[in-house]
Amino acid sequence: MSNKDWNPELYLKFNKERIQPSIDLVSRINYDQPKKIIDIGCGPGNSTQILVQKWPDAQIIGIDNSPAMIEKAKKDFPLQEWKLIDAGKEKIDGKFDIVFSNAAIQWIPNHNILIEKFHHLLNKDGQVAVQIPLFWDMPLGKAIADIAENSQWAKLTKNILGTLTIHNHSYYYNQLSSFFNFIEMWKTDYFHIMESHNSILEMIKSTGLKPFIEVLKNKDDKEKFENLVLENIKKEYLQQLNGKVLFPFKRLFFIARQKHI
Repeated sequence: MSNKDWNPELYLKFNKERIQPSIDLVSRINYDQPKKIIDIGCGPGNSTQILVQKWPDAQIIGIDNSPAMIEKAKKDFPLQEWKLIDAGKEKIDGKFDIVFSNAAIQWIPNHNILIEKFHHLLNKDGQVAVQIPLFWDMPLGKAIADIAENSQWAKLTKNILGTLTIHNHSYYYNQLSSFFNFIEMWKTDYFHIMESHNSILEMIKSTGLKPFIEVLKNKDDKEKFENLVLENIKKEYLQQLNGKVLFPFKRLFFIARQKHI
């Protein structure tokens, strides 16, 4: 992941689009009165609030490796527990009834190791609940990859393609089945209704496009790269009769329950 920190304000500008998958994922978790929950990659704490609303009596801890995101979460939700922890590199203390992660593990490599780590974090009868954006399966993700590979900046951007770690449903099923005896998986296409093509560009500038732009050396290169992405957005996502633009966004979900040994 990029060394530059996240921008919570830009991220939350599209909070409606970002939070709905959390609502849908939490609604599918069947657990009566969990005592302790961890939200891995909690960002500014917006998705964590869905957990708080469903289980107000649980101890809920949000962790993230971004100082800016954790500071924003502390500012907006000062009564809740937030920790600056890199889930991919650092030890996470404690055991949990639910290990939750919404649109975060794509920034963490080695998902086979990560899923095993999630398993070890669970109490008996614990559950893992994860949502992952299928960025490379979408026209936008494919366009960004093509621009990065075939552009004048290919030498700079070639290593960025590996920044996002995203596998298909078969991979995750095979990894999960080593540790869990109940696995539920599904995919959803969210049709985000955007104000314009520029709105789509602005939405991804705080996430999937972020590492590609940051690796470029000067302002002109950044603007040229963004303009190429915008051109592709205009080709792939047609403007509707009322001027809005539909932005289908693919996401993979899974819930896994603890295997008893």
